[in-house]
Amino acid sequence: MRQFFDRLEQFAVDVILERRGGKRAGLLRMVLRALSYLYLSIVSFRIKLYGSNILRSHQIGCPVVSIGNLTVGGTGKTPVVEKLARELSLRGRKVAILSRGYKSTRRRIPGNDFSPVRVVSEGGALLLDSKNAGDEPFMLAKNLRGVAVVVDKDRVECGRHAISKLSSDLLILDDGLQYLRLHRRFDLVLIDREAPFGNEYILPRGTLREPPSHLRRATHILITKCDGSDLSDLYQRIRLYNRTAPIIECRHRPVELQDFSTGEQLPLSSLQRLKAGALSAIASPESFEQGLQRLGVSLELTQSFADHHRYSKRELDRFIKRCTRRGVSCILTTEKDAVRMPRLLNQEIPIRYLRIEIEIIKGQEHWDKMLNQLLHHPHPVIKDSETCEEELRQASIA
Repeated sequence: MRQFFDRLEQFAVDVILERRGGKRAGLLRMVLRALSYLYLSIVSFRIKLYGSNILRSHQIGCPVVSIGNLTVGGTGKTPVVEKLARELSLRGRKVAILSRGYKSTRRRIPGNDFSPVRVVSEGGALLLDSKNAGDEPFMLAKNLRGVAVVVDKDRVECGRHAISKLSSDLLILDDGLQYLRLHRRFDLVLIDREAPFGNEYILPRGTLREPPSHLRRATHILITKCDGSDLSDLYQRIRLYNRTAPIIECRHRPVELQDFSTGEQLPLSSLQRLKAGALSAIASPESFEQGLQRLGVSLELTQSFADHHRYSKRELDRFIKRCTRRGVSCILTTEKDAVRMPRLLNQEIPIRYLRIEIEIIKGQEHWDKMLNQLLHHPHPVIKDSETCEEELRQASIA
């Protein structure tokens, strides 16, 4: 059943991105486009409700930074979250990352039906696996010592838990642009240089969660996957929607290769002229594969699945056998994919993943200014959720 839904999701993605032709795909695109108008009206109405304070954004007594995007996946958000959390933590703030844990599974707790808030890490040991945490929260918790990672659909409750139970004094809201229930100090919005506004259509016909005009809510704009080329046309379009937000250009910088089974770290030079197979289940597999080729890899086989796909042993074993028949010496994947892969007892070919970090190539002064403002923000007074709600209620009455 899971494989059926994965194939259905991949078919829908191919139709949306116009990788599929024919009458059936064309008819589906027409239906999806009609649904896009309904989706847009709902999104716009919801934002107006928050703008007019009919729906309320919660202030929980702690600075919150949201990192998000206008499009569905593929902008390289996780490395930006990791960079910001690490830099703030190293400078003395007690950071917690709040995530909804997309496609994660709640773990049952004795005496309760479900845990209300799932703590992936309190800043030390991992407390959940990738299935119960979600691949991105698990990866962030694994890479960030000293940073708590908390998961739940209710990010307001996540934040309160992080403040009251984990003594966090600064919160990073992962994938938070559309999560308006939590008031934030800064809104960082990521734009992919290669596809700034997706395919220009709103969901479900396209990949835009909101129209480009909603970029006006951003306090900072990060253009990802930059290569030093001229971006004046993109800047001009961005300024149509947001005239004041600082613009920061950054790129994804590969830092090392890591063995999936042994954890051995290998230099990037080992990729030169390497005959490899590429395996991924991310929003933009083409970007990953092209990046490998730029590093000197000779890709003999590639296979991709729907974003966030959790691999089975059978799928992994089948791809390994295909690579063996082609004389491939290594299988390369992403770090996010690696946390969703099962361990194999008899692995014929090594599987290695690429560790990626974000590097700012233009606009470092804007990044540093934001960091300084967050570092000098007063530390919160720890209060329980009932006290916070009562203070807000009294303020609204006054």
